Amino acid sequence: MVVATEHPYIVKNTKILNGEPVIKGTRTPIRAIIEMWKWGHSPEEIQENLPYLKLSQVFDALSYYSDHQQEIERFIRDNSSDNLP
Repeated sequence: MVVATEHPYIVKNTKILNGEPVIKGTRTPIRAIIEMWKWGHSPEEIQENLPYLKLSQVFDALSYYSDHQQEIERFIRDNSSDNLP
């Protein structure tokens, strides 16, 4: 089931990453974009590294993070390599 969000480029699809927010039409999780941004990449650099995304999608991911920071931080923690056995 696909669930739209208040952000035009962000969806949650239970068939993709168990409903984690992703860029619409891709399997790219918002957390991946946020992690790149936290590592110091500019939105333009993120788009260069993920050339199938439009810059507007990258900015929408950053905006989604601003509105849903706790949710995305939880996904980052849950998918951290620190959690591997």
